[in-house]
Amino acid sequence: MSRLNIQEEILQLVELLKMEKEAEMDIYLSSVANSSFHDQRNMGLCWYPVKVLKTGYDFGERLLVRVSRMPEHKHSHSFQSGKLVRMFSNAGNSVGEDDFVTAVVNSADEREMLITINAEELPEWIDGNYLGVQLLFDENVYREMNAALQYLLETKEENINRLKHVLLGEQTARFTEKDKIRASSLNDSQNEALNLINTALDVAIIHGPPGTGKTTTLVESILTTLQSEAQVLVAASSNAAVDLLVEKLNARAVQVVRLGHPARVTDEVLLSTLDSRFYHHENYKNLRTLRRQADEYTKLASKYKRHFGEAEREQRRLLRTEAKKLRQEAQQLSYYITSDIISKAQVIACTLHGASGDVLKGIRFKTVFLDEASQALEPASWIPIAKANRVIFAGDHKQLPPTIKSMKAAQNGLQNTLFEKAITRNKADVMLNVQYRMNDIIMQFSSKQFYRSELKAHPSVATHLIFENDSPVEFIDTAGTGFFEEQNLETKSIYNKDEATLLLKHLLMYLEKVEASGSLRNLTSIGIISPYRAQTVVLNNLVSANDALPHYLKSITNINTVDSFQGQERDVIYISLTRSNEKSEIGFLSDLRRMNVAMTRARKKLVMIGDSATLASHPFYADLLDYVQQYAVYKSAYEYIYI
Repeated sequence: MSRLNIQEEILQLVELLKMEKEAEMDIYLSSVANSSFHDQRNMGLCWYPVKVLKTGYDFGERLLVRVSRMPEHKHSHSFQSGKLVRMFSNAGNSVGEDDFVTAVVNSADEREMLITINAEELPEWIDGNYLGVQLLFDENVYREMNAALQYLLETKEENINRLKHVLLGEQTARFTEKDKIRASSLNDSQNEALNLINTALDVAIIHGPPGTGKTTTLVESILTTLQSEAQVLVAASSNAAVDLLVEKLNARAVQVVRLGHPARVTDEVLLSTLDSRFYHHENYKNLRTLRRQADEYTKLASKYKRHFGEAEREQRRLLRTEAKKLRQEAQQLSYYITSDIISKAQVIACTLHGASGDVLKGIRFKTVFLDEASQALEPASWIPIAKANRVIFAGDHKQLPPTIKSMKAAQNGLQNTLFEKAITRNKADVMLNVQYRMNDIIMQFSSKQFYRSELKAHPSVATHLIFENDSPVEFIDTAGTGFFEEQNLETKSIYNKDEATLLLKHLLMYLEKVEASGSLRNLTSIGIISPYRAQTVVLNNLVSANDALPHYLKSITNINTVDSFQGQERDVIYISLTRSNEKSEIGFLSDLRRMNVAMTRARKKLVMIGDSATLASHPFYADLLDYVQQYAVYKSAYEYIYI
């Protein structure tokens, strides 16, 4: 079957995006609009009731509210930085038009959430009871992605048309001849990527496996590009990735402007936001004076009531005219301040969707850098690319793919990212091959399975352990124990309480070994991962209820699903594989990219617990079992059950 031409491929993408939007809307309506707060809470879509801990203002005079949920509500949740939500009062047992305000999540952990309210003043019901915070469906994101695709279909702009033909494989990527450059802070493969980017006319791709310094290489490439270009656009699929790049660029004294709602950025980059730079601009005081004067004239005009004469009527008209004139001056000054800030920035940083904002309308860039490109839906990637003449991708298509709600859309091609298309249809990539995170034995299995055995562990990490003679990898096999999985009837997610109990027992025994060896100082962080949300709930509950753990709790820094660990690392990682059944069904454990992410989070020790009888039916897990036996780190659960 021949491949679609480019216009057909983009038209198909429009239809797939429509499918995805409908699927997400259906999920939202069935999960939120048509279910009780109790059910929404169980699904992680609502905190109810919540307690207001504190209210205040950020530097931009936006209203902040910090809330906490009840201690007994321990369900995992989907709230994270940047999510659109509404805060509501259910005091009357129904949410009326005046009983909620929309907001944006600044941050959220297991107990507390900080949100920025989209209102000029706190609602009167904020001091009452029966308050909650609920996730909303954000339709703007789909509108922006669809607009980008329509632009690709219709544009006559020569550079964009060439770029789409190159990225989608119908034309060859071009490179120019330049003298080799070398950054002393980069290794050989990183410098190879730097030179590829330096000579690329259309596209260059940094393929960065776990721990290989992708972000470091990207930052160095941005600095090199700024030697010949006055300004570049830097974008990523998540706020966290954008903020990390902004932090690193700030550390190198680059003039960065971070676009986006201040609620969506970390405290470390707040001063780099457009809002912050706006409020600190030399003309901001003049703007504030104009706005205050306009408000005063408006208030004076409103004092004239119905019974007044011609002179009063004329006075009101004059006041309103003056207020309008002052507002127009304020608007022009506001536009000037924004334009001045943008024009002086070396780097404009934003999310993929943030690139569609009014601030960047009509602005073109020679180069756009896209980080986390392998996690972005293709339509989202085109939003910033449409503003540039060439694109530099950074990512790893062997790690987590984008989250897609419509299985049909995924199967028909939406799961294929633009990063993946570009890397397979062009010869424009360099794979970074030295990793600075993992013990060599932890690394080797992923290197063989996903990276053609080309990864090398840097000497600084190749043999590092928590304590001398520790095993960097262990696999605890529950086969034959009868530790069978169960399904949560509400969420349909899988859990395995016996396996979770065994994991906790092994963890306690291991921590006691570490303490006995005098090596607790070498263990600063522990992560516990399961591919199944229901299993993370079980694990969190077991850890919270265990009396022996408080001594070590500060080391257990996260218990969560694979997705939440993307981009993170821990000294020790435990993975509860969870699946155990007589049909050898492994569900989305067959999504091997998720396992690649899970296994490569560990720096010094990786412990996996699972049922070999269920897992070995899949070739990947059969190879994994051979691998752990090769290093004599395979153990039976029976070694721990009767201790």
